Amino acid sequence: MWAAGTIALVRFPQTDLVAGKLRPVLLLARTPGRHGDWLICMVSSQLHQAIDAFDEVVGDNDSDFAASGLKVPSVARLGRLAVVDEGVFAGPLGRVRDERIAAVRGRLAAWLARG
Repeated sequence: MWAAGTIALVRFPQTDLVAGKLRPVLLLARTPGRHGDWLICMVSSQLHQAIDAFDEVVGDNDSDFAASGLKVPSVARLGRLAVVDEGVFAGPLGRVRDERIAAVRGRLAAWLARG
């Protein structure tokens, strides 16, 4: 049911591991194994928090904005990652295009490779 590139709702954990508020997340990849866990990143409407050449801004003029299910232009914050069980997703909002998720994964992989 879930696929990389899906925008879903989840209670995104705060960095101090206190339960967070229900917010959109971008599903980046299903983790290996049998547990149904997903690597996700937080999505925020606070565009001023976007880090150039790292985070992914989904603007209202983008071809996949309507399909994303986002209500306002938003930023997928690649520095705000979590691994969660797919059972915690409150539901899908929409989906970004395959080219966008590939570019996001590429930037994340390059960042991790740099250490």
